[in-house]
Amino acid sequence: GLGDVYKRQGINTTGTLHIGNYVGAIRPAIQASQADDVQSFFFMADLHALIKCQDPDRIERSRLQIAATWLAAGLDPKRVIFYRQSDIPEIPTLSWMLTCATAKGQMNRAHAYKAALDANVGNDEDPDAGISMGLYSYPILMAADILMFNAHKVPVGKDQIQHIEMARDVATRFNHLYATEDKPFFTLPEAIVDTVHEVLPGLDGRKMSKSYNNVIPLFEGGAKAISDAIAQIKTDSRLPGEAKDPDSTSMTPIYEAFSTPEEYADFRRRLEEGLGWGEAKKELFEKIESEIGPMRQRYEELMAQPERIEEILLEGAEKAREISAPFLAQLKKAVGLRNFATYGQNGRSEAKKQKASLPIFKQYREADGQFYFKLTRASGELLLQSAAFASGRDAGMAVGALKAHGLNAPEDIIRIVENESELQAKTVLMATGVTRSDLQEAFDLLRQAAEEKNK
Repeated sequence: GLGDVYKRQGINTTGTLHIGNYVGAIRPAIQASQADDVQSFFFMADLHALIKCQDPDRIERSRLQIAATWLAAGLDPKRVIFYRQSDIPEIPTLSWMLTCATAKGQMNRAHAYKAALDANVGNDEDPDAGISMGLYSYPILMAADILMFNAHKVPVGKDQIQHIEMARDVATRFNHLYATEDKPFFTLPEAIVDTVHEVLPGLDGRKMSKSYNNVIPLFEGGAKAISDAIAQIKTDSRLPGEAKDPDSTSMTPIYEAFSTPEEYADFRRRLEEGLGWGEAKKELFEKIESEIGPMRQRYEELMAQPERIEEILLEGAEKAREISAPFLAQLKKAVGLRNFATYGQNGRSEAKKQKASLPIFKQYREADGQFYFKLTRASGELLLQSAAFASGRDAGMAVGALKAHGLNAPEDIIRIVENESELQAKTVLMATGVTRSDLQEAFDLLRQAAEEKNK
């Protein structure tokens, strides 16, 4: 039977694929999807594609090619749920619900947005030049992709770990606002970073990437394109018969990706014994072609029948919507988008509503061994951030003083400052954009809740 492991694999739909994509993502993902205790979701991230590409014909062609590639490489649509993101209307609806529960401050910290911002500032341009709301909000759409199907484990590259952490934060906040403690709506997803399938080097030794123009194409251009690309792999000028250093060229790790450990060890040994570069390139071509050739034939058959691919993806969307439609109905009810015929029957208790709107103190210990705390609104927006405390007890006393006295807390225990340069032990810094009346309101809410509890 199915275990509780759900995998979700997003597939970008711009551009054509190369053997680096195949070795690093497609092949291991398809192998993992064949395990009996895993329910895998594979989707074409075509709404994401609109962020980077506004060429409709390229989007159309690319979606088709990429769907055909995964199917040709052995993805079994009977075994996995394979669908286009744009065929699941529940995903953008959930994305909007999550957007409304997510603090802008959190989105300001997203890597892709910060990188675009920094590049603009570095080029003396307007900080927001060329930054669309799609680019800014895409971690929330990504969170919706994951949370819609409550994926437990999400395979990602190292550069995507932050998005999984953001999805966890977004899920936590939504659960806090709308769910009961014993029955959260969302499972917190866990990033699975694949360290076995490292990035393949390209023809020039750098990471294989279309942006470096150093790739070996997967299916485009046929066997000739693979052979032509291999001919361009950089090697030194040693002649046949002269000993070669197997680590001096990216040919060796590419060969390893398509061979058994024994074949790989033998290839290295023969290079050291003088195998000619030309001969080695011919062997590398045969190795890749023996695996990719049969797939290319299936790919070409699929590309000749786009209506068959359409059918497969619509069947996948139907399976996905059997899960997403009832789940979204539940979430709509939770946020108050309810059927009027049941008016007044869905309300939560006043106590739960009040608890959902209370500010929260969080105490934690950092890697430096020091203790800190912060105060956030229920929505997650930061109000106060403490300096370092030597012990958890000291940090706890400071929190206690703030809860009891708010802005009038005794200065020998805690002091609230607005200026980072004044930050020292026993002080707390107000977050940017927070006013003293915001803090007063937060402390009043906490005090009233405490009084209610003690009645």
